[in-house]
Order: sequence, then structure tokens, then C-alpha cells
Amino acid sequence: MTTIRDVAKKSGYSVATVSRVLNHKPYVKPAVRAAIEAVIQELNYVPNDVARDLSRGSTRAIGVVLPQFLHPYFTDLTVGIMDAAFAAGYNVVMLPSGYDPAVEKDYLEQLRRKAYDALIFTSHQLALAALEPYLAFGPVVVCQDPGATKLPAAYTDRGQSYDDALTWIRDRGFTRVGLMLPRKAALSATSQALVAAYTRVFGAAPDPALCWVDSMSYEDGVAAGAFFARAKADFVFANGDDIAAGVRQSYLDHGLAVPGLMGQENQLAGRLLGLPTIDHHFKRVGRAALELAIGRRSGRVVVPADFIAR
Repeated sequence: MTTIRDVAKKSGYSVATVSRVLNHKPYVKPAVRAAIEAVIQELNYVPNDVARDLSRGSTRAIGVVLPQFLHPYFTDLTVGIMDAAFAAGYNVVMLPSGYDPAVEKDYLEQLRRKAYDALIFTSHQLALAALEPYLAFGPVVVCQDPGATKLPAAYTDRGQSYDDALTWIRDRGFTRVGLMLPRKAALSATSQALVAAYTRVFGAAPDPALCWVDSMSYEDGVAAGAFFARAKADFVFANGDDIAAGVRQSYLDHGLAVPGLMGQENQLAGRLLGLPTIDHHFKRVGRAALELAIGRRSGRVVVPADFIAR
């Protein structure tokens, strides 16, 4: 395999000069540049990106840890990350995790071995304290409130928007409010925020008999519809407009009166059905997370969410 030394030997110039040509650096005479480029073409030489990354100490690659892809939280975050990465000249590597802590740990070890310049955890199973030590090897960005850790973070402020949404529900006289949670509250900061807001607004913790856990898609909403019908919910607060549309369809399919519905993420389904919703602006969160990963921002970036009454 042809190496940069072969190009230097055949062209008669030093390895350093050949390197400057390959990296489009200035201070190379046009005639010298042309001669070296001719040899590169003749030998069909292609630079080794891995070796180049090692020499400059940077991969220009950001690893994005994704437990799954179904919910708009993950898709919108990813769009924001990709947009910002493209603008900054970085590559993005998607790293599926399935909420497996062993897989998450392996990605952290890859960061230690310089496989990526940084990692962005869109969500995770490992404790924040388990992520923090890896800051010694590069930025480890999380998309939630990092608490007392030093982890850089980009996230949306759900507390006020959840309070606004649940107050809107309470003030309209609904009392049997079903909640759709992405994961168990013990495992999910999002679920914790919603349960805490419900408790503040209604003065008591939500009834477990009115809580549906593990909802990520329209199909989950359809499956949950029968559950809420049996529980006699008079309102369902879903964790996505598409999911709320699935709940609605379940009621319609069984010839039942549709309860009050609210979604999240201001999706097309919610706009078409006129559902109240919350826009958490996850694309903005994704862009901020990428900027934290490449050092253009530091600390915490908190994006306000908007409750949209319809």
C-alpha cells in the first residue's frame, strides 16, 4: 500500500511538504504543489484518515447514544444534532444502546480510547455519576438536568410547561387523568418531572391505575386506549401527539366516546386534530448539545418549553 513516504521519495520533496499539500496548507509554491499532486495521482495515493486523526488528536466525530428511535424526542434531538454538526464540519456516529448499561459503558470506553471527540447521551440507564469520570477523556453531554455533576447538559425545562398543561386540565374539571409515561419514574427524568408536576397541581400523586408506562409510538397509544377505557379516564395526557392520536383511534375503533386528550411535541397529528400540546423544542436542544460537545458552549443550556392550548 502506498504511503506518504512513497509520495515524498518519488516527488523528491520532504514528507512535511507532501503533508502540507495533502492538508491544503499555505506556503507551498504552485510548481511544488503541482508536482506533488501529479505524483499523488500517479501512485493513486489516498491519505489514511485514522493516522491523520491520530496525528492531529481529533476524529471530528461525535458519538450520539440513542436508546431507540421511535419517539419524537429522539428524532428531533437527532435532527438538531445533525444540523449543527454539518454546519461545524463534524461527523455524527449513531450509537444504539437499548438502555443497556453494559453497552453504554462500552461507548464510554470507546471515548477513552479516542474513538470519538465527544459523546452525547440523549438518554441513558447508567447513573449520571457513572458518566462523570469520563469527562477526563472528552466532553460527555447529557440531555437532562445534570444535577450536582459537572456534566455539560442541554435540556428543556419541562417543569413549568407541565404545570401549565396540568393546570389547564384541572381547571376544566377533569379528575380521572390518565398519564402516559415513557419509562418508570425511577428510571426516567422525564417521567419524574411529569409525576412531580401532577402532584403539585392536583395535590396528590397520580393514581397508578391511571398510569400507562412504556409509551413511545402511535401503536402504544392504540394499545393504551383499552387500558384507559377500563380505568374510566376522563382525560389522557399522552407523551406525544402521535401517541394521543393512537389513544383516540382506539376509542373510536371500539365505538367509545373519546376522552379529553393532550399530546406533546406539537406534531402534525396534534395540529390536525386540534389537540393541546407542549412544544419542548428538541431540535434546539440537539443543536445546543452538539455545540457543547465541540466546545462552542459550556456548562448548561436550558431551553424553555411552550404549552400550546387548543
